[in-house]
Amino acid sequence: MAVNITPLHDRVVVRRFEEKESIKGGIIIPDSAKEKPQEGEVVAVGAGKREKGERIPLDVKVGDRVLFGKYSGNDIKIDDEEFMILKEDEILAKLAPNAKAAGGKK
Repeated sequence: MAVNITPLHDRVVVRRFEEKESIKGGIIIPDSAKEKPQEGEVVAVGAGKREKGERIPLDVKVGDRVLFGKYSGNDIKIDDEEFMILKEDEILAKLAPNAKAAGGKK
């Protein structure tokens, strides 16, 4: 699905991956108490920021899997779908396409 949004400068739009629901000991945790995943897929990127009159391209591209901080970015909703918009600086790492999903707590 194409997203009808173009972020400006060094901003990136990310769709969070849905966290797999796991029930331990028969306890069901409500959605409001769950932590949001810190991993997602890049769906749109800006043109890059300008420094000294030259545009510096972003290191991420559409389709990349990325990790970002817990309190990074801003949540937005477009056509009843939730996304996150953040600066490229807030992205912690790119994941290889065949990497397993980021693990939680041990």
